[in-house]
Amino acid sequence: MVRRTKEDALETRNRILDAAVEVFNRQGVAQTSLNDVAREAGVTRGAIYWHFANKVSMFDAMIERPVCPLMINAEDRDARLEADPLGFLRASTDEFIGKMLNDTSFRSVFEIFWHKCEYIGEMATLRDSHLEEGENHIDIIQRAFALAQEKDQIDRRLTPHQATIGLIALLDGLLFNWTRKPGMFPLASYAPGILDAWFAGLGVTPKPCG
Repeated sequence: MVRRTKEDALETRNRILDAAVEVFNRQGVAQTSLNDVAREAGVTRGAIYWHFANKVSMFDAMIERPVCPLMINAEDRDARLEADPLGFLRASTDEFIGKMLNDTSFRSVFEIFWHKCEYIGEMATLRDSHLEEGENHIDIIQRAFALAQEKDQIDRRLTPHQATIGLIALLDGLLFNWTRKPGMFPLASYAPGILDAWFAGLGVTPKPCG
């Protein structure tokens, strides 16, 4: 019975977060009330407060749910990185773009984070904390570029940190603009060629994953 109760509570929590994604994306975070989310989820306002202290904590939980491919299965990730660091980087970028294209819930959270929220007060503090967590991704990418140089997969015109910032800027620019205005360009067909050209500029053209 206790196990079933915990499962029910988790199911309700996830239903609330799914509803929050829908409503935040539809009308913006500032214009959304907890009543709006409760109505979308089909739960009472009391159920909302059982799981979340306020809208800020709900937003925080929503941001925490999507898992970047770089953070999945650290042991396997590190083995792939050590064996072929540049191939690992290209496969990871392909996987991330694939999730943005094919996983609506994953993409919606980024759309909300980038385009549907005004960052002032508590929300600004929350945004900054999540950006700081992104340093973990930077460390992994930089380690891969450093190892790629050691293995002579790329030349040394850029430092590993410069290459890391360049790749992040490229991906952020593509995805930020595509989620803002999908009709601007077809991400699925443009991204592979753009990434090919960028990686070629490092002195090599890694094969896309898949």
